[in-house]
Amino acid sequence: MSRTKSILVALALVTGLLMAPLAISPVSVAFAGDSDPLFINLTSDDGHRINMALTFGGKQHERGHKLTVFMNDKAVLAASKANSEKFSGQQAAIAGLLEAGATVIVCPMCMKHYGVNKEDLLEGLKLGAPDITGAALFEDNSRTLTW
Repeated sequence: MSRTKSILVALALVTGLLMAPLAISPVSVAFAGDSDPLFINLTSDDGHRINMALTFGGKQHERGHKLTVFMNDKAVLAASKANSEKFSGQQAAIAGLLEAGATVIVCPMCMKHYGVNKEDLLEGLKLGAPDITGAALFEDNSRTLTW
């Protein structure tokens, strides 16, 4: 066998070995439909990150995607009226999303951890529970993002 043929055969074998895992476990690409639900997991108390999550979610909601925002970890601080001075813009955005028909769920365990009282929550927010949060997270064709 000529040297060129040997090199080509070796390249073919190496390429086949490298591609074999793809043949065994095919890669699937997920494409969002025009109205697939969006579940945003919001964990931050950073004003910019909260704005990014709420703005992105709001724009997708305007495009026809059902929107659920799950405020957990430090994000629960932005859900409290007691923090209205620090999060005034974010709280206005939350109110706008609620008015537009989005759902905002707040993690009760995180509220307890960070000292947020139920009475301090903004109007219209829902307390999370496995059935409420799980229903939104695992809704058929739901897409999830985290901030």
